Amino acid sequence: MNKLSGHHHISMLTKNGKRNNDFYTKILGLRRVKKTVNQDSPSMYHLFYGDLTGAAGTELTFFEMPVAGRTVRGTNAITRIGLLVPSYGSLQYWKNRFQQLEVEHSEITTYAGKDALFFEDHEGLRMVLLNNHDHETPAHWQPWDGSDIPAEHRILGMGTVEITVRYLLRTVSLLKELFNYTVVAESEKEVVMQSIPGKVFGEIVVQELEGPSEKPGRGSIHHLALRVGTVEELQQWDVKIKEQGFDSTGIVDRYYFQSLYFRDRNGILFEMATDGPGFTVDSAIEDLGKELDLPPFLEEKRAEIEAILEPLD
Repeated sequence: MNKLSGHHHISMLTKNGKRNNDFYTKILGLRRVKKTVNQDSPSMYHLFYGDLTGAAGTELTFFEMPVAGRTVRGTNAITRIGLLVPSYGSLQYWKNRFQQLEVEHSEITTYAGKDALFFEDHEGLRMVLLNNHDHETPAHWQPWDGSDIPAEHRILGMGTVEITVRYLLRTVSLLKELFNYTVVAESEKEVVMQSIPGKVFGEIVVQELEGPSEKPGRGSIHHLALRVGTVEELQQWDVKIKEQGFDSTGIVDRYYFQSLYFRDRNGILFEMATDGPGFTVDSAIEDLGKELDLPPFLEEKRAEIEAILEPLD
């Protein structure tokens, strides 16, 4: 229980599910591994993208909110997602691809000690591709061969996640003292931390920024989920979180995994989520993401839900 296994997934807001689907499948070449709905508000899509099976650590998820306004950037927010690619040559490939497809992007530079290419999706969500050449990836990540991206340049999974806060030590202390993250680099205004030393797939950059808090909208990041192996471990973490004075939701059954949610003292929303049972609990691997999948408690409302949702394909 003492060590978390890295990132599980990260969840964002999008205004339009179809445009979101087009960007992440057709431009980034990720697999849509689950087309479902927000379990707390089933009139909106919840879309998951990742590797072959949507393995923990590869999942980008989006809640569709048609009324979402513009994000007003600020502090006390999760502000950037790192995605790992195999090599420096991959960064060059993606720079050319982004230029051809008119995706907002930077020159190749560095970030958190790694070669990097910053870019944004069509709604202004901030991301960065990171050269993973010198780092291993989790054994359970499996490439998906259904993309037109050359195999040697495909996105592998999640890397460094950036969190921007008003009070640096509040979030750093949480990660270090409660979750046993290791500090691998630090300066006055920024701390780089890893859940497993040397593993970029569990890396978080916490940076300090004064000013007003972010006003979330389309293209904003809702929460970061941390990876927990089993329900028993999750129960232990729930006790520990509450003992430290944080308000936890307790364990919530999300059907594809078990979760709990809490906010740190900067207001950052964290989820902790188990590996299993995973997205194949109600779908064969070859059929992942093709049809609308609903957890059992929503199945009786399928006709009503399908009548509301706009087709994605």
